[in-house]
Amino acid sequence: MSRETYLAPVVIGVLSLTLGGCELGPKAYAQNGYRGTGMDQITAKSRQAAYTVPAPPYDLPAADGPRAKEVYQNVQVLGDVSAERFNHLMAAINTWVAPQQGSNPDNVGCNYCHNPQNLASDEKYTKVVARRMLQMTMNINSTWKTHVKGTGVTCYTCHRGNAVPKYVWSMADAPGGQSGLAGNKFGQNTPVPAVAYSSLPYDPFSTYLNGAKNIRVQGQTALPPSTSGASIAHTEQTYGLMMHMSSSLNVNCTYCHNSRAFAVWSQSPAPRAQAWYGIRMVGDVNSTYIGSLANVFPAYRKGPHGDVLKANCQTCHQGQNKPLGGVSMLKDYPDLAAMVAAPAPAAAAPAPAPAAKEAAAGETASKTPAAAQP
Repeated sequence: MSRETYLAPVVIGVLSLTLGGCELGPKAYAQNGYRGTGMDQITAKSRQAAYTVPAPPYDLPAADGPRAKEVYQNVQVLGDVSAERFNHLMAAINTWVAPQQGSNPDNVGCNYCHNPQNLASDEKYTKVVARRMLQMTMNINSTWKTHVKGTGVTCYTCHRGNAVPKYVWSMADAPGGQSGLAGNKFGQNTPVPAVAYSSLPYDPFSTYLNGAKNIRVQGQTALPPSTSGASIAHTEQTYGLMMHMSSSLNVNCTYCHNSRAFAVWSQSPAPRAQAWYGIRMVGDVNSTYIGSLANVFPAYRKGPHGDVLKANCQTCHQGQNKPLGGVSMLKDYPDLAAMVAAPAPAAAAPAPAPAAKEAAAGETASKTPAAAQP
């Protein structure tokens, strides 16, 4: 066999991997829109996290009877819930966040948050965090229905049996450092999973998922741009975030955008508006609830810059356009749908809605769709 004959299959194999985007595994295809419009949806089954939605620990108790604050001490968030429903929810949280392993009571379970000798004590930081996370969950279910709709979320949506959710983020250090023969890469051109291995900025989260900062893309006119704040740098950050969303939800860009007119709201699929609210919901979650715990978390539970680990789209979605395949657990835990007072600082208000004329003219994702405010 000649050297050329031997190398041919190798070359063909390498080219096949390159042209295939190096993403192996089965795919599912679905038509989204008219044929020929480039609106197909391609789902990579390997991106979908394995899970089993846990059943309730037992049947939901009645809502009447003594309140939790009348039976237990130091119940600050769920005090007005019946004691029986309170117990039911606590049993579920054991499974969602810190399931006990074996018969040893020290293998997590209730003891992950509580001192078993004094359940009312706040001496464990995990209990303080859990209390704030309950507030966050109830706020999402009552205030951000523009994104979570009637499905809602529970602790399991993110945790899925892990004390720390599997997919979180903190301010990023440059992978491999920022200097070398290639010079300073200014936070991009280094493929990482956070932005689907693209060469775009690999930390768009600090800018767009940690508060209410508006997304700025390109202007609608030649320089100077007509859109305030638009720049190439902001455009690249926005595209980095879009790559993250596409990978996290396991969808194409056309899940939210029309392939013939990406910027035009009036021609976009319905999920685009829901995604707009989702970006702002995550910013609210990170800045108002998770960020407020900066002085509570120990150093080993923070990122390299000392900031707490925060949420992004993948935290909940984990490879599905609807978390948990759209299964709603909220019906079994209705007390998580209530609203409680938010901790300081107050939640950031969404940007004002654009006029219908602006939306039709093709406003960028820096503006809210013409929809009710959350």
